[in-house]
Amino acid sequence: MLWCPWSRSPRGVLRGVPSRRSFMRFLKTLASALVAVSALATPVLAETIKVGVTAGEHEQVMEQVKAVAKTKGLDIQIVTFSDYVLPNQALNDGDLNANSFQHEPYLRNQIKDRGYDLTVVGKNFVTPMGIYSQKVKSLESLPDGARFGLPNDPTNGGRALLLLQSKGLVTLKEGTGLTPGVLDVVANPKKLKFVEIDAAQLPRSLPDVDAAAINTNYALEAGLNPTRDAIAIESKESPYANIIVTRTKDKDAPWVKLLVESYNSDPIRQYILDQFKGAVIPVF
Repeated sequence: MLWCPWSRSPRGVLRGVPSRRSFMRFLKTLASALVAVSALATPVLAETIKVGVTAGEHEQVMEQVKAVAKTKGLDIQIVTFSDYVLPNQALNDGDLNANSFQHEPYLRNQIKDRGYDLTVVGKNFVTPMGIYSQKVKSLESLPDGARFGLPNDPTNGGRALLLLQSKGLVTLKEGTGLTPGVLDVVANPKKLKFVEIDAAQLPRSLPDVDAAAINTNYALEAGLNPTRDAIAIESKESPYANIIVTRTKDKDAPWVKLLVESYNSDPIRQYILDQFKGAVIPVF
């Protein structure tokens, strides 16, 4: 209840004219109350951050996260990249505050090779890798000596080889972990010929190979859906969950908590389930 420096008697007569000091105190109190009400009605955007994503599902989901974060006072500016290399470089250099586009094995490999000081602060979703073909309807139909397209980066190329091993097409040397290479193939009954291609170009390569393992973000961008178009698909228990990453020095910043809370919220989970229908699986 606002304090008023004057009032009326029961007969409606003013009980004194307020002094200038009293009147100014009243106006200041009124102004403070209005500011408080305004703050409750409209969240103050206390922080603006830049978050790097790749085109496709990462960008689509981050647009939804941006709306949720705004209600928490966090303004997200989305920066979209067309490849896997630049988002970590931009984050490490300070051109971004966070990124959301990669799985942890890829980040670990980047840190090892490039010395980045980056840290995982949250998880978002799994995009199961699929094998696609314009020439055969099943893995069993692949001819001997078939040309098989693999992503040419170590982590996604290894992921594709592990997928082939899980389907019985190759056997890999023991102890290679999550990043086996073509040289780690110790058994290849169909004598597949591996063609290593930039991950983003694999959908375009399908006419030139017999089959290819394609990351879901690039598959969706090309109009392919792993649950509908793939002739084989990675298990939902994949270790390749995608992550939210910041510079190590920022990992405990208040805005990081707001970003992760916004992403790992019920509206975002439901959006992913409704929008991608199994092609993208939330892990929060």
